[in-house]
Amino acid sequence: MESGEKENEEVTGTLFAELLLPVPVARHFTYRVPATWNDRIRVGQRCIVPFGQRKILTGIVVNIHSHPPQEYEAKYLLDILDEHEILTPVQFKLFNWMAAYYMCAPGEVLQAALPAGLKLSSESMVQIHPSFSLDESDFSFSDKELMVLKHLENEPASYSDIAKLLGVKSIYSILKSLTSKEAVLIYESVRERYHPKTEKRIRLMPDYLTKSALEKLFEVVSTKPKQETVILKYLQAVPVFQDAKSNDQGVARKALLDEDVSESSLQTLIRNGILEEFEKIVPRFGFADSIAPPLLLSEQQEQARNRILEALDKTGAALLQGVTGSGKTEIYIDLIRRALDGGSQVLYLLPEIALTTQIVLRLQRVFGSTMGVYHSKFSDNERVEVWNGVLNGTFRFVVGVRSAVFLPFDNLGLIIVDEEHDPSYKQHDPAPRYHARDVARMIGQFHSAKVLMGTATPSCETYYQAVTGKIGHILLSERFGEASLPEIVFADLSRERKQKSMKGEFSSRLLKEIKDTLSSNNQVILFQNRRGHSPLVQCQDCGWIPKCINCSVSLTYHQYRHAMVCHYCGYREALPQQCTECSSARILTLGYGTEKLEEEIKLHFPEANTARMDLDTTRNRSSYESIIGDFEQGKTNILVGTQMVTKGLDFGNVSLVGIFDADRMMHYPDFRSYERAFQLMLQVSGRAGRREKKGKVVIQTSQPQHPLFGYVSTQRVTEFLNDQLDDRRTHSYPPFTRLIEITLRHMDRSLCYQAAQQLSAGIQKQVKGTTLLGPTEPMISKIRNEYVQSILLKIPRDQGRLSDIKGILQASAERLAQTKEFRNVRVVFDVDPV
Repeated sequence: MESGEKENEEVTGTLFAELLLPVPVARHFTYRVPATWNDRIRVGQRCIVPFGQRKILTGIVVNIHSHPPQEYEAKYLLDILDEHEILTPVQFKLFNWMAAYYMCAPGEVLQAALPAGLKLSSESMVQIHPSFSLDESDFSFSDKELMVLKHLENEPASYSDIAKLLGVKSIYSILKSLTSKEAVLIYESVRERYHPKTEKRIRLMPDYLTKSALEKLFEVVSTKPKQETVILKYLQAVPVFQDAKSNDQGVARKALLDEDVSESSLQTLIRNGILEEFEKIVPRFGFADSIAPPLLLSEQQEQARNRILEALDKTGAALLQGVTGSGKTEIYIDLIRRALDGGSQVLYLLPEIALTTQIVLRLQRVFGSTMGVYHSKFSDNERVEVWNGVLNGTFRFVVGVRSAVFLPFDNLGLIIVDEEHDPSYKQHDPAPRYHARDVARMIGQFHSAKVLMGTATPSCETYYQAVTGKIGHILLSERFGEASLPEIVFADLSRERKQKSMKGEFSSRLLKEIKDTLSSNNQVILFQNRRGHSPLVQCQDCGWIPKCINCSVSLTYHQYRHAMVCHYCGYREALPQQCTECSSARILTLGYGTEKLEEEIKLHFPEANTARMDLDTTRNRSSYESIIGDFEQGKTNILVGTQMVTKGLDFGNVSLVGIFDADRMMHYPDFRSYERAFQLMLQVSGRAGRREKKGKVVIQTSQPQHPLFGYVSTQRVTEFLNDQLDDRRTHSYPPFTRLIEITLRHMDRSLCYQAAQQLSAGIQKQVKGTTLLGPTEPMISKIRNEYVQSILLKIPRDQGRLSDIKGILQASAERLAQTKEFRNVRVVFDVDPV
């Protein structure tokens, strides 16, 4: 029921539950509670409810009362899924804040927050029609239809079961035929997605736990040596005489079975009632207890730690700005240990899944089984176990990516946002389009928790808050131990092209440095922030370029797929043998991505082991671990990668980093392009020389004299940020203004433009004291068959009317949707776009 909605008088003895449902509607929905559940229902529980004519949804109870809704008759709840609450009061508060701030519905926040394993799904099931009787002599049924009907006589089956039975991918024509003959019915079956992991275990039956009973047992099996071996192996693993209760836990079946133990003998003992097999729920995370000794911080790290604690006590939040390799992680570990010892929970946020592989192994040695890991590469079941582990206190410390901000903490004491500058913390689609760093700050306020943000290259927004005293600011200017910052040099591509010393995409200087590095048994990282083989395919005679049929972008050639792929919608085509415009066979691939670099470097250094780390090679969890593990152990000599290789990874034997396409990075049409390019180059440079040996970085550019490279080569972070702040103050960009981007999408280009014009005109009339830019077509003006128009609103920080302005924007979008010709135009709000 919506807040402020008129209610009927109280219905005595009848309870109604207001539910938050995962739908993009800004209201709650009221359902009637069956009388037998009045004592069971609690705020924060999951319930299954009917929604509309056929849908079944999982919702969360947000309020319980005895007032029926006036506008509709409340339907009954179908089921209560939980004995206890799975959402905390602080989470409800967070969901409402996120919905208001990021201009979306609370249901959209719920959809993003709950792991998929906590949402029920419905699956189409097929059963025999009650009035149907199978007659195998009826020739109106095909062989496959008869096979389905015979199967359904025993029990209903799912679509997937039937497809497997028939050995076909599509069964819809068969089911359509059976339905038309009134032989089957199709219905929706609701099922719980989460299933706890179980382990088969073996234990002695209680009758054999005494010494005399065991002696008699050994007499019986003395002539059966294989069965005797099983029992002896069990008693070695489970000391029942020293601790009779240990038999309750038994031993894992797979641990009992080895080359000396017979499977059939084990089964015989179970069948004869001597051993019993049972199942036990076990955690999916098998972290052992901590084994690492307490860390000893250096004098510089101790001083930084003490300044952090002072700043957190004073302002509640702080920025730790430390050069790459300065030992920020050791300080984090010390602070985490202090928070846990004080009885608080800790959340450690990382921007990228790739980072978690190394960090998790490191933290696991320190914090053991108290630590959980939460990110999208984990299965639904694993994420539910972390969620439940936070609720029941099993995991007091969680390492995770941006979605970990939704976990149900109830006693959060410390939040660490590592690499706070990273744009990966921003969610783009679907709503809520939140920034995890900013959400973490708000969670800190809700929990009265301390928030520490760390990076070598702060974002302009966080740096500005630090230098203006709104948050603490701690500097670490030296690398840990004997390590020193790398030397940064430039390969002038303009000069090398004139001298014709380039070899493919490699300058002679970079090739020489790679050769020297490999000969000294050190490793190389090559950074190109573009995946694929070639970003452009072109006819050399007429200039034709293959484009995506759904988006206004050229197709990127991926050699390993033997296809041209759109990076926006996934559309793909085979590489053409001839031009579709002029029939020329002179089709060339232009430009280069990580795939082409990997190919070229293997030609230059065939004896070196080369690996590639980008989205295409890391689509599952184990691939991250494999690539990073091989590089860490020295099995890989050269690692080619996108920005994944720039983020916090620690490899002790890397002495050379090569950076490609630096000019493209800094000339991207975005007010943050210099900031992003600076951060990427400095971060990837930080992978070199992290131990005693000094590292080197070679940046390939046609503009080595550009001022940005002056800041990069001397690693003057503070001066660069101050320069950027001056520029942003002049042109009214964050942190001196707030931005709201309004995107309109429709399949008709003209209609989309007209809607954007009307919306823009309405906003300009109502919103004063702001700057409105647009509407304009963005660089990529069509995505997934929808044309795009963009409007950018700049709101001065001292405006003080942010919530009022958001209300005007949302009301304007609603009025636009009520206009007949624009009702199908999608309007999307992005607050604080990055």
